Amino acid sequence: MIRQMFGAFLAVSLLTSPAYAQSVTVEEPDDYMQEHYRSSVPATLKGGTVVGPEQAHELWQSGMVAFVDVVPRPPKPANLPKGTIWREKSRHSIPGAIWLPNVGYGKIAPQTDAYFRQGLEKVTGGDKAHPVLLFCLADCWMSWNAAKRAIEEYGYETVYWFPEGTDGWTFYDYPTEVLKREPAPAQN
Repeated sequence: MIRQMFGAFLAVSLLTSPAYAQSVTVEEPDDYMQEHYRSSVPATLKGGTVVGPEQAHELWQSGMVAFVDVVPRPPKPANLPKGTIWREKSRHSIPGAIWLPNVGYGKIAPQTDAYFRQGLEKVTGGDKAHPVLLFCLADCWMSWNAAKRAIEEYGYETVYWFPEGTDGWTFYDYPTEVLKREPAPAQN
């Protein structure tokens, strides 16, 4: 009995260890990821360039690349007692980035699609050849989906994907600042 329990503990420990997580190979799907957004991501992005923290930092220092954070906006908790004041959690991110929350889901509403397109146009000056780097957090499909969408649907030519996102950025102790989400465009 003890041997069985130890074996189960060892199996779980191995599966959740950083060494195992790094050895997991995730294939790039043909379509957008629709669920399990916080799970292992592929090492590739067809049509884009995958960068690590040091490369992302070099691109940031160049000032020639538009940085786009796509971390989802935290939802207001359900069933708050009447009169409770709720404040959104601050988003600490890469300085100078624009925050376009919720654009990395597998399927997005037309309003979110327009919001994403307008945000990208803003940071690139409408130039689809202008380099853009998309990120989120480590093991977050939101940035992969957003980068894929920028390439395949919107026609951006130079797209960098930073899969380690702000987790990798802060691990290297690079600077951060609090971002405010980009406001949604006014409805006509």
